[in-house]
Amino acid sequence: MLEIRPYTDFADAAHAVLQFLRERLKFGLWMVTRTEGDDWIVLQAEDHGYGVKEGSVFRWADSFCSQMVRGLGPCIAPQSAEIPAYAAAAIGRQVTIGAYVGVPLMREDGSLFGTLCAIDPTPQPVAITAELPLIQLLARLLCSILEADLKAIEQARHAERAQAESLIDALTGLYNRRGWDQLVAAEESRCRRYGHLACVLSIDLDDLKDVNDNEGHAKGDDLICRAALAVRSAVRDQDVVARVGGDQFLVLGIECDADGAERLRARVIASLAAQNVEASLGIASRHPSSGLTQAMEVADKAMYASKKDRRAKRGA
Repeated sequence: MLEIRPYTDFADAAHAVLQFLRERLKFGLWMVTRTEGDDWIVLQAEDHGYGVKEGSVFRWADSFCSQMVRGLGPCIAPQSAEIPAYAAAAIGRQVTIGAYVGVPLMREDGSLFGTLCAIDPTPQPVAITAELPLIQLLARLLCSILEADLKAIEQARHAERAQAESLIDALTGLYNRRGWDQLVAAEESRCRRYGHLACVLSIDLDDLKDVNDNEGHAKGDDLICRAALAVRSAVRDQDVVARVGGDQFLVLGIECDADGAERLRARVIASLAAQNVEASLGIASRHPSSGLTQAMEVADKAMYASKKDRRAKRGA
């Protein structure tokens, strides 16, 4: 009996579409990609010779797809060297491309999510241009599944926050280390699957030990609570804030690009100053090839470098 089952999510459907198109049209590389700023992120790949893996990141401006989206080249180019925009694209100097297929993946609000695309080192017959309606249909179906997934993500985040309520730091009401680890792991999975951007902000109070030693732990607790209030009031509703140590806080900026990360950092600094809290900060954006764990390590190193610098200036 023929088994026809629904796809579990966008990634599952994208994988099936790439396999189908590979079997139908061959081509050395089929991809589903995400565009974010200057980055062109490979979410799914059906690779047969180019060595491209899921999670690979290229420059969006270098790609044939960027030219296609701008209307400077066709969605199917059986002999891509004959198209001026494709012949001039930087990606063509990095890998051998004889033929190209690409269609945009659009969000419900009209914004560009990424592309469904393919390249092959050998020019292809002109007859493949007749496949464009099928490829566009598959792209629209993927967009529909994507939109449903992204809406479900918001519901999943709310459910995760509710489940993590038991993992709250009693003093500040923020998530504790276990709550942080749980929510970060869930967000990392989404970042890998959908190419979401994210950042991590590491914050360490400068004076907690001195306050505890000289003024007592009640004053130290008050300092921690003021810091928690300052950080929580500076972040967005979707961001995650946790107290992961005696005087250390972490912020996960969800779907936050480089500019958003800097704005987040500036808001936290201003909010801490308004509460008269001295702290050292470090921030790092998630890179698709290394994930949030690496971003946390980079943010921590930046925070400790800031702390060392601030101590040196105090001693000067």
